[in-house]
Parts: sequence; structure tokens; C-alpha cells
Amino acid sequence: MRILLTNDDGIHAQGLQLLKEALAPLCELWVVAPSSQQSATSHSLTLGTILRRRKWEDRIFSVHGTPADSVLMGVNGLLKGREPDLVISGVNHGPNMGEDVHYSGTVAAAIEGAILGVPSVAISIASFRDQVFASAVRFMAETVRDHPERLTGPGTLLNINVPNLPWDQIQGVSVTRLGSRFYGDVIIKKQDPRGHEYFWIGGEEPTWAEGDDTDFHAVHTLHRISVTPLKLDFTDRDRIAAMAAWTCTFQPDEAGRRR
Repeated sequence: MRILLTNDDGIHAQGLQLLKEALAPLCELWVVAPSSQQSATSHSLTLGTILRRRKWEDRIFSVHGTPADSVLMGVNGLLKGREPDLVISGVNHGPNMGEDVHYSGTVAAAIEGAILGVPSVAISIASFRDQVFASAVRFMAETVRDHPERLTGPGTLLNINVPNLPWDQIQGVSVTRLGSRFYGDVIIKKQDPRGHEYFWIGGEEPTWAEGDDTDFHAVHTLHRISVTPLKLDFTDRDRIAAMAAWTCTFQPDEAGRRR
């Protein structure tokens, strides 16, 4: 199996390094990751400036760009003609649950893999501090080794969040839906020594709406690993029929005018 490993915390991040060490004996592993921290860059691509790449060692590269750039560089650049069987993004230094997947560079890297036709997985630790990476690394490595078919089926796009707990305290795995976050983000205004204003986007720890089948409930209440299947198609299919009147509104009348 050929795996492309990436992240959004940068090539030197602990989560990526530990997962790299665990996966290397199990597959043909390639690492292509951002050269620096790229959290919350979502699915941005570098289009207006040049994209630089650095080789650190055999099959280990960094890209001076975003997580999506890294996957694109790996699949369509370094591995062109021998595409990976799987893209893994992580282990992220913090959770990616609910609506936060829209901001996440970690999830965006997996989405880019899926867009390119490669089964893809994002995996994150559900804590912003004092992360216990061993459990997430073990879960990912054992799944690659023992159940690769769970990761490599056509169209696979998974978002995994692992409780920040030792392995013996994790209570299993739940297949979940995305939860819903209550946003408390604020704009914090500061002033530099020259009197110029600057701003931080900040806020309190996120809180979540309850729901027994959500990623948040599985991780924080049940202490279980959350596995959420995602899809690329954002279409609200239930609304299509309700919007049928839109098409009638724009039909030309006998004089060729729009009604």
C-alpha cells in the first residue's frame, strides 16, 4: 500500500512525526506537508505566487504552502502516474468536529485527496493542549495494518476525532454525524508600541449542542473515537424540489421576454 501523509501543523509537528514512525513499517510512505503552521487555512490553494518544495530525506518533503497544496503536490507532482492508495492528514493538534471542518486545514487536505480521486482520512486529537498522541497513532496504524479496506474503498472520505486519553481509557469507536458548535469567537483589539491597532480572532473554548449521534457526544461524553463519513457534494437535495418555482420564473414568454 502507498500512503501519502500530510497535516496542517507543519512538517515538524509532533503528531505527524509520531504517525510517520508508526506507518513507515506498514506501507510505502510518502510525507508531503506544509513547511509551517497552516491551521484554519481551510481549502485554500497557492495560485498567485510560486510554490516551493524542499526535500528532507527520501520520500519526505515540505511545501511552502497550504495543506491542500501539499496533497496536490504529492498526488499530481511527486507521485504522478503512481498515485497513492490513501491520503492521511494528521494527527492534528486539536479537534476538528462539527462546523469546524469547514475551517480546518487538516480536513481540507483530506478533501483535496478525495477530489483527486484518492480515498482520504483526516485524524485529530480532541484537545488543544497536553495532547496524548499515542492513542490516535495506534488507532490509525492498527486500522491500516488490520483493516485497510475500511480506509481505501472508492469515495472514502473520513473525519476521525480521538479522545485525548490513554488507549486503555478509550471506550471504542462510534460512527457519527457532525455536531453543531455554539460560536463565541470575538475580535480582540490591541495596540502596538507605535500606536497602531491590530486584531486577534479569539474567544472561549467551543461549546456544542447535544446530540447522541454526534462526533462531540462520542468523544467527550462516551470517550469513544468518532468516525464521521463526509462527502464532497454540498447539494441540499431536499430543497431542490421546493425551489422549482425559480425555473418557472425565468421562462421566456411568447415575445421572448423573461417572466
